[in-house]
Amino acid sequence: MNLYEHTIIARQDTSPSEIKQLTDKYSKIVEKNNGEIVKTENWGLLNLSYLIKKNRKGSYIHFKFKGDGKVIDELEKNESIDKKLLRYLTIKVKKFDLETNYFSKKESKDQKEPQKN
Repeated sequence: MNLYEHTIIARQDTSPSEIKQLTDKYSKIVEKNNGEIVKTENWGLLNLSYLIKKNRKGSYIHFKFKGDGKVIDELEKNESIDKKLLRYLTIKVKKFDLETNYFSKKESKDQKEPQKN
């Protein structure tokens, strides 16, 4: 089985319950096609680099899963007709980075306290 990272961008006006439904929908598509979801991350509402279908922001959902090419075909077929999605991207990787959370909001102790001179 191949390892994939798959990111979808939903419209900015998508509610949190709809985000949950999208996550469940695409997770089930992966599992139905003999794939295995390793990790799902909700990166939240982020600014887009440029306007996409008149949207300045998008809600990002990131999946890490194992599967074959058939899973990708089925995912992209469903995503291309989904009106709630702006973009999607699938990348084949050699191994997963499961430790790093790139979009988690964490502040170090140095940033919280002002420096004293």
